[in-house]
Formats: sequence, C-alpha cells, structure tokens
Amino acid sequence: MSVRTDYRHTIYASYIGYITQAVVNNLPTLLFLTFRDTFGIPLAEITLLITFNFGTQLLVDMLSARFVDRLGYRPCVLAAHLFAAAGLIGMASLPYLFPDPFWGLLVSVLLYAIGGGLTEVLISPIVEACPTDNKASVMSLLHSFYCWGTVGVILLATLFLTFVGREHWQLLCVLFSLIPLANTVYFSLVPIARLTEDGEGMTIRKILSSGLFWLFVVLMVTSGASEQGMVQWASAFAEAGLGVSKTVGDLLGPCLFSVLMGGARVFYAKMSERIDLVSFLIASGVLCIATYLVASFSPSPAVSLAACAVCGISVGILWPGVFSVASATFRRGGTALFALLALAGDLGCAGGPTTVGFLSGLLGDDLKRGLAFGALFPFLLVLFAALLCRIRKRGGGEGEN
Repeated sequence: MSVRTDYRHTIYASYIGYITQAVVNNLPTLLFLTFRDTFGIPLAEITLLITFNFGTQLLVDMLSARFVDRLGYRPCVLAAHLFAAAGLIGMASLPYLFPDPFWGLLVSVLLYAIGGGLTEVLISPIVEACPTDNKASVMSLLHSFYCWGTVGVILLATLFLTFVGREHWQLLCVLFSLIPLANTVYFSLVPIARLTEDGEGMTIRKILSSGLFWLFVVLMVTSGASEQGMVQWASAFAEAGLGVSKTVGDLLGPCLFSVLMGGARVFYAKMSERIDLVSFLIASGVLCIATYLVASFSPSPAVSLAACAVCGISVGILWPGVFSVASATFRRGGTALFALLALAGDLGCAGGPTTVGFLSGLLGDDLKRGLAFGALFPFLLVLFAALLCRIRKRGGGEGEN
C-alpha cells in the first residue's frame, strides 16, 4: 500500500485532519481559567477569544470558496495544518512576548482559526473526491473523528493538567501541536484528487441562484445550531444539576456527548447501505427535539443530563449527512459548495448556543427554559428535511449536474 498512490492514506490523513480541528476548537477552552490565573486576564476578555476564533473561521469559510480551487487542495491543506500548529505553539509562547498577554493569545487564536477554517472547508471535499464506493458512509466515518478528537483532547488534557500540573500548560500546547505538524508531512505525500476539473465546477453565483441550495443552507444552519446549542451547555448542566466538579462535568457533559455523537456516525457508516439518508436525518431531528424537551422539562437532574448525552446520538448524522446529500445533488458544486455549506453550518454553531444563552438570561438565567426554545432548531430541520424528501420523491431533487 504505497503512501503516494493509495487513497486510503488520503482518508487516514483526513481523519487526522479532523482530529486537528478538534484540538484547536477544544484545547483552548480547557485552558481559559488557566489563562485568567496565569496572566490576570478577565473572563470577559477571554470570552472574546471564542468570538474571534469562530468569526475568523467564518471569514475563512467565506473567502476559501474563491481561492482554494485556484491554488489547489494540497498547498491549502498543508497551510491549514501549519497555521494550526503555529497557533498552538504561539499560545504557549506569544503571551510572554507581548506587553499585554491578551494580544499574544489573540494572535495565536488568529493563526489556529485560519487553520481550523481551512481544514473544515478542505477535508470533506478531499475525501469526497477519493475513489470510494459509498460516499455517505465514508463521510459519516470521517466526521466521527472530530468526535474522537474532542474526547481525546478532553481526556488527555485533563490527565495532563491533573498529574503533570497546570503550571506546565505550555508543554501541553506544544505536544498537541505535533499532531498537525506530523499530518503536514503525511498530507504532502498522499494522493489528492479534485472534485471537478478546471472550468467544470459550478460558479458561486450559479450555486447561490438555486432555490434547492438555500434549502440545504437552512439544513446546515439548523444542524450546527442543534448540535452546539446543546453541547456548549452540557458541562454547565452537569455542574449545576448534579453539583459535580468542572472536571467531572466536562467528562459527563461534552465528553459523553461527543462519544455518543461519534458512535452515531460510526453506526451510520456501517449501516448506510440499508438506511435512506434523508429519512435518517428526519428521524434524528425528531429524536433531537425529544432530547431538548426532556432536558428542559424533566424534574430529575440525572434524566436531564442523560437527555443531553443522548442528544449526541441525535445530532451525529446531521452535519455529514447534509454534506453528503448536497454533494450528491450538486455534483459539480466542487469546493465552493462545501465552503458555502461550512459557512452556513458555522453560522448555526455560533447562533445556537448564543440563542440558548441569551434566552436563558432573559428568563432569569434559567438554562432549562432556554434549552426549551433550542428545540426550535431541530424542529425546523425536520420540516425542511421533510420538504427535501418530498421534492426528491417528485423528481425535483437534482441540482445543477
């Protein structure tokens, strides 16, 4: 199995690419209190790092639709991993080089956010372009590695900070930077195909002019909002509802959520040939509505926490499933299609938890009541997925091919 000719290596490198994405999105959040204690940065400023991270990724999503096809997949995916590594190394060093450590952290966030945004746009079309038989199965398994990466980051970082010590957090950042650095070398060797040949892909204007594309935009926004609206508050649920420590809360909240989300993606990858994907999206959306409502209205904290975890199962297929259906519908969509869908998904990821938090604040910091409104996201997903199913049955589910 030659690394230069076998596309299995391309898929393996893509798995590691999604693990890198999990590292840059989750490791810094585990160090926020350490930043506060080490550098005296108030939490209000640290919160800006989250906004800046996802804002930068959104901008990269938007711009990459125009430049990735011109530059090619390989140089862009190599740059993505180098930016991610630079951001992680910078997080350990740059705060000490700036008069105000906050600006050092901000520059680090900029670097790894560029890498994260590029990774999100590139990895899915790279795998989609590989000569594989069951695209939806491969895509679902690919996205499960973001979940396994998240679980690994939480577990390894928790163990490191507990047994090595919080004072050595800089070493933790450098050690995690070895993942994107090693994958840079790997991606430089593997074969990479293109989704469309030069001049054959749909233009951004052509994609945006399709009414069917905007249906997929809604599905991506609601997928991202359904996922992040719950997972971003899962740890708080564990801490507030069960009175456990933050470490245990992280393990029972976002970590368990990610395990079940990854499990759902692996399950679909194994069973995809027996399951209609759009029907599975609808069923997942219905389960997601149920988990939001149970988490919101159950009088038992343990049952509410269990609903948060089961929500991970319900959202597992949403993001990769919408990607797969859209790619099959717009076969000449190319990188532009994936970039625009990633942009829509990230808008949902940002808007979901923000909406839940905002409404919870208006309701007297009542997180349960705020989550009840979060059920609107999967409800809309079910409605529009059912509309897509109806369009496909009427023979109108083909995009510009």
